[in-house]
Amino acid sequence: MRIAIVGAGAMGGFYGAKLALAGYDVHFLMRRDYNTVKHKGLVLESRGVDFHLPEVNCYQDVKEIGDVDLVFIGLKTTSNNCYEELVGPLMGSKTLALTAQNGLGNEERLAELFGAERIAGGLSFLCANRLEPGVICHLDYGQIHIGNYLRGPDEKLNNFAAMLVDSGIDCKVVDDLATARWKKLIWNVPFSGLSALLDKTVDKIVTDNKLRGLAKQLMREIQTAAAAWQLNIDDDFLYLMMSNTDKMTPYYTSMHLDRRNHQPMEIESIIGEPLRRGRGKNVDMPETEKLYEGLTALDRDNHK
Repeated sequence: MRIAIVGAGAMGGFYGAKLALAGYDVHFLMRRDYNTVKHKGLVLESRGVDFHLPEVNCYQDVKEIGDVDLVFIGLKTTSNNCYEELVGPLMGSKTLALTAQNGLGNEERLAELFGAERIAGGLSFLCANRLEPGVICHLDYGQIHIGNYLRGPDEKLNNFAAMLVDSGIDCKVVDDLATARWKKLIWNVPFSGLSALLDKTVDKIVTDNKLRGLAKQLMREIQTAAAAWQLNIDDDFLYLMMSNTDKMTPYYTSMHLDRRNHQPMEIESIIGEPLRRGRGKNVDMPETEKLYEGLTALDRDNHK
């Protein structure tokens, strides 16, 4: 299977590097990191163990890659207006586009462009940061759930899952991608949102009683909004997410890093879209609304 990685930052770079290390045919679209990776390779620092890919199939122009069997999309959702430009040239007649981006609405937009039958989604549970050009630091976790959009798993999706597992990645194939997306929001809304708004690492949120309570309330609001769309997320999952967060090493979420680096934050896909969908079902989401308003104002001020 010929794979293209579009959006080779911390997340896309991590999964792409693991696949390449296992010997799979992986091609990276790179812009800022291109010169470094072309000449020095790609480094993955993974919990005290460093891996170096001295030779990487990397490109500055997506048209140089050509048709592939699977496109793994790790772009920030603030770049979704570039789907046609960055994904389109890779899409052959049987290509699967798998978006591992955060939030809601990504599969829908890709389906509008390329057809629903060619779209899949992924939910990454990964703590990783891009330290410098060509260097990715894997701090914790790494599991990924993948599923087809509006249909059950097929041979190509299962084959890709097997490749991920063979590369040392904990991968689960899901039948219900929509519910899996909202489950990811149970963590992303409170912890990505609050970490960016308050300029705090995740551990500072869970160890502060007031902020921990606020995080739990945000989780409940997302759970209620999902239920309004007939997507059930039980209480045990909320407890599991909080328990897992308690065990995390100090971690800067990608939204938090975007704030610090004065980059656009993924507010609309992670916070705004679930809020709008909840409102559409008359769900009261006061804390999510406050979080959205606070982040939107912060993002605006961050780019004056």
